[in-house]
Amino acid sequence: MQKRNATVAVIGAGDYIGGEIAKKFASEGFTVFAGRRNGDKLAPLVKDIEAAGGEIHARSLDARKEEEIISFLNDADKHAPLEVCIFNIGANVNFPILETTERVFRKVWEMACYSGFLAGREAARLMLQRGGGNIFFTGATASLRGGSGYAAFASAKFGLRAVAQAMARELGPKNIHVAHLIIDSGVDTEWVRQRRLEALGPNALDDPDALMPPASVAASYWQLYQQPKSAWTFELEIRPFGEKW
Repeated sequence: MQKRNATVAVIGAGDYIGGEIAKKFASEGFTVFAGRRNGDKLAPLVKDIEAAGGEIHARSLDARKEEEIISFLNDADKHAPLEVCIFNIGANVNFPILETTERVFRKVWEMACYSGFLAGREAARLMLQRGGGNIFFTGATASLRGGSGYAAFASAKFGLRAVAQAMARELGPKNIHVAHLIIDSGVDTEWVRQRRLEALGPNALDDPDALMPPASVAASYWQLYQQPKSAWTFELEIRPFGEKW
């Protein structure tokens, strides 16, 4: 592994997608700053990355709090130039509209949209000082359409997509690559597996290609990072080859 003088900040470094993103960039020589609400849950990720020879700094992070985002990204940038910031907070919930409380709607928006704005703005503030960088946002099918029971989640993801699009148009000419990755598929996590079994029955997991491996999402982010500035992608949709869309 060739070490780089650069950091990647992964905001929402969960056990699946976020963790795989962190592992991928660490394997390519980046120093990883990983944040999630409960930092203690990052211990297995720290162990895996360090065992492979990588460097990671794990933090508890409430991305809805401006001062915590500023501190987290500033610490990453002080360690080594912040070259990549990946916002990967999901907040996927499903409630019928009459059961969607004010609290649920507001908190989903705070997690999936407002905190993305904070992360993107503060990453841009640091990157503009150096004349370049990469800011990537994780989207979902709900970024494009509001499904039954997904009023809170879809509105937040729609909003995050708009934030990303506005940032891309403003920051692209300043050499900052802003991209929005739409995952149009169930990702192979324990939560998704359980929901598929409940909805589709005991044979729901028989097809090994029905769910997207988290490592495939990480590979897509790495591809975005590698793009030359003459051919930047703003929006990338990914789905398993057998997915209906």
